[in-house]
Amino acid sequence: MTLHVDGDSSVAVSQVARSLDPARSDVMSRLTEEDVKQRFITPALVDGAGWAREQLFMEAFAPGQIIVQGEKTRRGKAGKADYVLRTSASGKMIAVVEAKDATHSVGAGIQQALTYAEKLDVPFAYSSNGRGFLEHDLLTGIERELGMDQFPTEAELWGRYVAAKGLDAVGESVVTQPYYFDTFTGKEPRYYQRIAVDRTMEAVARGDKRLLLVMATGTGKTFTAFQIIWRLLEGSAVKRVLYLADRNVLINQTITGDFRPLGNRMVKVQNRQLDSAFEVYLSLYHQLSDDEGNEPFRQFKPEFFDLVIVDECHRGSAREESRWRKVLDYFSEAIHIGMTATPKESKEVSNITYFGEPIYTYSLREGIRDGFLAPYKVLRVGLDVDLQGWRPQEGQLDVDGELVEDREYNVKDYDRSLVIDERTAMVAKYVASWLAKHGTDSKTIVFCVDIEHAERMRQALAIECLEQVRANWRYVMRITGDNQEGKAQLDNFADPGNPVPTVVTTSKLLTTGVDIKTLKLVVLEANIGSMTEFKQIIGRGTRLAEDYNKSFFTIMDFRGSTRLFADPDFDGYPTVIINVPPGGDLPEPDNEPSPQPGSGRVPDPGSGDFYPTPPDGNGGPGRKIRVRGIPVRLLDERVHYINPTTGKLVTESITDFSRKNILGQYSTLEDFLSAWNSAERKKAVLDELHDSGVLLDALREQAGVAGEQLDDFDLVVHTAYDQPPLTRAERAKNVTKTGYLYKYSEQCRSVLEGLLDKYATSGVTQIEDLRILANDPFLQIGSAAKIVSMFGGRDDYEEAVAGLVDLLYAS
Repeated sequence: MTLHVDGDSSVAVSQVARSLDPARSDVMSRLTEEDVKQRFITPALVDGAGWAREQLFMEAFAPGQIIVQGEKTRRGKAGKADYVLRTSASGKMIAVVEAKDATHSVGAGIQQALTYAEKLDVPFAYSSNGRGFLEHDLLTGIERELGMDQFPTEAELWGRYVAAKGLDAVGESVVTQPYYFDTFTGKEPRYYQRIAVDRTMEAVARGDKRLLLVMATGTGKTFTAFQIIWRLLEGSAVKRVLYLADRNVLINQTITGDFRPLGNRMVKVQNRQLDSAFEVYLSLYHQLSDDEGNEPFRQFKPEFFDLVIVDECHRGSAREESRWRKVLDYFSEAIHIGMTATPKESKEVSNITYFGEPIYTYSLREGIRDGFLAPYKVLRVGLDVDLQGWRPQEGQLDVDGELVEDREYNVKDYDRSLVIDERTAMVAKYVASWLAKHGTDSKTIVFCVDIEHAERMRQALAIECLEQVRANWRYVMRITGDNQEGKAQLDNFADPGNPVPTVVTTSKLLTTGVDIKTLKLVVLEANIGSMTEFKQIIGRGTRLAEDYNKSFFTIMDFRGSTRLFADPDFDGYPTVIINVPPGGDLPEPDNEPSPQPGSGRVPDPGSGDFYPTPPDGNGGPGRKIRVRGIPVRLLDERVHYINPTTGKLVTESITDFSRKNILGQYSTLEDFLSAWNSAERKKAVLDELHDSGVLLDALREQAGVAGEQLDDFDLVVHTAYDQPPLTRAERAKNVTKTGYLYKYSEQCRSVLEGLLDKYATSGVTQIEDLRILANDPFLQIGSAAKIVSMFGGRDDYEEAVAGLVDLLYAS
């Protein structure tokens, strides 16, 4: 047996043992963690236990949270284990190994390994210091120490896994089916998608028939569904699949997107005609619905489909007496998988009662913290009529000359029963001003109370965005269920490469399903009481599109709807309500009372939008009161960010929040100064503060022009310890007064002066980086190598820069 010491050579085990005997602490103590991995752990896994190198995943499994500070963003720490071991058949993640250098005990990394194992749904966790392994079996809870030559083979771990799961030969064949891999794009499932698919495979292998997957909007439910279908078809676990969705655009996106590899094996059900020649059928619910006994699905025998996948199952497909539920009941012997971002749990319907508890949940908060989803900042806008209410003057008439009922009106009334034209205009003006500041090409959705409100808001925005509308009338459009011209532009709105429509008003048509990756602004101009609807609306903006400069989005809230962020149910698990009364198809959102006869509000079939019945001529039901000439002022606006450490919305001031987090790291000024002055690179201290939730860029933006001139150091000491700040220019000037530069030659002095100028404009982290020498004005002096040699070598150059940095903060 041989051990690979590096990429080019190998030696016998005995030779390695003689040259690098782990018992020789003097040798081991000089090895870094990377040395231990390369010289001991990797050889023990590959040559000792027979794992192939391609089975050792040593890359980041999550890119790291995007932290928003003002208009700037940065990535937090990536999610990365030292080793994730995958099986050769299906690529299932089966073990995690965490390495430490030899100065640590063999089990020093086991808790870190267990943390990763829990996150990655891995059954075996290991810690190693190059002298041995500590194993923790999550299937049994048993820990044991192993020698470096005792690490289990793939066959050993797989056998233990199969035995613990109780899988027979048929079940094992199901879970070992490989994923679909596109060699052209190289796209692979993300770690959480693998967990969702693997758990589904295990459940099917056990014989489970009702499964629920909960995955936040934008995390790839459709791609996950495709991988499930592919593996079950390829393994002959199922022969025919029915995929149900509630909107045509979702079916079309699925066929041309994630399901494309299925090619002519799939068909879209159209005109209620079914052809038995295919394997995968994609259909809208209503394509299969009809009067009792005449439903198109009855063209097939009940046993025709082996698998039914219900996309967006929160929209009522599990409701007992719905027409959609009849499809599920007819194919009752098939495996039913519900997929949703928001399980519907209310007095009318419970998806969990039908599908069972979720076999896997990947939440919005997890997606944001991992860095797969775009984070958000919240802009809460307070208008005086919203915060204080509005009461008509005595005898006040509306625009039709009718007497306005004397009572106090508030945001629950606005645009539902009372329209204040000036309020609509103010909202439009505020949205337009945001677009002017952040980019008039920013894709925007304005969620309105109903269709009539959406049309008024479109008109108001068209007035405020006159220049853009003059250039292209489609810049602002209404997309609602009743408007064919608007709906026809939906694909253009979703297309990142198409600039128009840019600003869209809607009621409920765009709350679910539509994939708009470049959406940068979500405006809440509707009263949202339903947690399901709120999650779906927020999910419209969470898709990342960094190629199009979209790494976060803004939620502009005029109605106080973002209070739901503080609700435990926002990212929690739903409560099952078993009482499911009969009646109806799709339940209304919780904040929408069911339309009553004569109420004047009629649902737009199939769209989820609502529009008011025109007045009956006598001021009867359905008539909105409309008033003009009411002064409307902006009273308050507040910006809130996501706490990087908890994932929750920060509701206190940025200053108070940052001060608390700074003091949590460094309780006194002396503690901070000690850490700052002893740090080899100041960036390390700043990164630590960023990761702990100190929003330095947000503080700088809050301070305006003055904040832009301050060093991060001064922002910290001023915010947390009330020290008077100096600008970067003042600090640079103080250094020149010390005479430090005159220790060096004229050429070296010019380099140090250039570094001070760079510091004054960009900060200390720039001048600590050697790569700055590849920019002007240093290029005019010479190459980076030449400049370094002018100081006598790299060590001397870095010593000169370190002295410069010390003097910058000497005061």
